[in-house]
Amino acid sequence: MPVIDRIHALGLKLPRPTMPVANYVPYKIVGQLLWTAGMIPLVDGKPYTTGRLGAEVSMEQGMECARITTLNALGWAHVALDGDLERIAEVVQVRGFVASTPDFYDQPKVINGCSDLLVTIFGDKGRHTRATYGSVALPLNVPVEVDFLFAID
Repeated sequence: MPVIDRIHALGLKLPRPTMPVANYVPYKIVGQLLWTAGMIPLVDGKPYTTGRLGAEVSMEQGMECARITTLNALGWAHVALDGDLERIAEVVQVRGFVASTPDFYDQPKVINGCSDLLVTIFGDKGRHTRATYGSVALPLNVPVEVDFLFAID
């Protein structure tokens, strides 16, 4: 089943990408690699939720933020690859940042929202290396930011 059909079968859709508001590009292709900028959980151009894990944001909300960042990244990949997500040969790496209180230690569980969705969509091609970081704050006070590296054909 094509990637876009798998996304739709999950009841999901790719969002219309939101243009950056600072001096950077949302993605870059170099050779057979596609990097995305850090994706934040924007829905219709606005943060899905704000705050930190361990305080204002629940684990479930954090994991949903990670899923939203994944869809936002795939939205940009769709643009970068001229609408052909089949060109993604595999997901290489994910780096997740979680705004959290000093006593919150479950950042990896939050970013599982992203990792699990990638494997659901891409199967074994979605398995990736990953690093997860705790952060004092993230842009727009969102709880999660994730960047992605894809190998492409």
